[in-house]
Amino acid sequence: MLDPFLPPPAILTTLSRPIAEYLSLTTLPLHIHEVILAFTFYHLVNTYVSPWISAKLFPSYYPALNARTKANWDVHAVSLVQSLLINVLAIWVILTDEERKNMDWAGRVWGYTGGGGMIQGFAAGYFLWDLCVSLAHVDVFGWGLLAHAISALVVFSLGFRPFVNYYGPTFILYELSSPFLNFHWFFDKINMTGSRAQLYNGIFLLLTFFACRLVWGTYQSVRVYQDVWAALQVPGTLTTTDTETKAAMGHSVDPSKEMMRFEGDRIVPIWLVCMYLGSNIVLNTLNFYWFGKMIEAIKKRFQPTKEERQAVKMHGKPRAEEGVKMETDMNGKNVTKAEKTEIRRRRG
Repeated sequence: MLDPFLPPPAILTTLSRPIAEYLSLTTLPLHIHEVILAFTFYHLVNTYVSPWISAKLFPSYYPALNARTKANWDVHAVSLVQSLLINVLAIWVILTDEERKNMDWAGRVWGYTGGGGMIQGFAAGYFLWDLCVSLAHVDVFGWGLLAHAISALVVFSLGFRPFVNYYGPTFILYELSSPFLNFHWFFDKINMTGSRAQLYNGIFLLLTFFACRLVWGTYQSVRVYQDVWAALQVPGTLTTTDTETKAAMGHSVDPSKEMMRFEGDRIVPIWLVCMYLGSNIVLNTLNFYWFGKMIEAIKKRFQPTKEERQAVKMHGKPRAEEGVKMETDMNGKNVTKAEKTEIRRRRG
């Protein structure tokens, strides 16, 4: 599959070629416009679009948030937009890219298709933006999200060598769980904590996170480990993209139709294996850690608190019926509210 997006402007291709050659990211000039476009688009969503739309849709909530929570809100809005867009594109590439479907292990390691390159371009642009935001607000988002941004950017950038370009659309499907994760966070900020909507969303969040990140992600990680191991067992061979040799043999020299035209000498350096697989391991470890944290967070919202359990034990009915209500305010803090009419009734 050729890149279905617009071709890169010649000036961007020329300007990006020196850094691409220095970093051995051979196909980066073909997708540099997608990286820049994605980075710029998500910056605009974060800086202008999200604050404007959020204030219009939630006038009672968004303007009242403090600066720290507003920054978090806008980042979640960007994550929601990105996950919806990239999931649709990745699934489309997986279903329609026939060259990708027919790849063997060598193709999955050294092969390249324009569709896979497009996914990596848009993903790299987002994770570059994510890295900048995580660095600027590490006090808000923490070191875990910073490690995630670095690892994800490394994984998708190495696809421009190309190296395991095949797995770009595969691993980006981690993002299938992100819409539910973002909605879960938004529910807390608009006073819908513990609501039926948040409960249903939480169920879908756990199901998609478990299926896409833990099951699918682990399975595909094992596959990429197997493919890279197979590549390490094969000594470097003469490139099959020598156009002079192919022309002399009467073969086509049209590089646009050659899936393996960037395979090079088929040598996989150990440092490359360690960098890619190390980043992959970090991402998988974070996924398992976050899954445990999500279960804890969802249980807190729907299981009775210690005070409520004691009230049931003492009075035989939930505290909520007695006029005491636990809520999460717009800035993420737990607050206890008492209904005065209920208090007066009990005193009487």
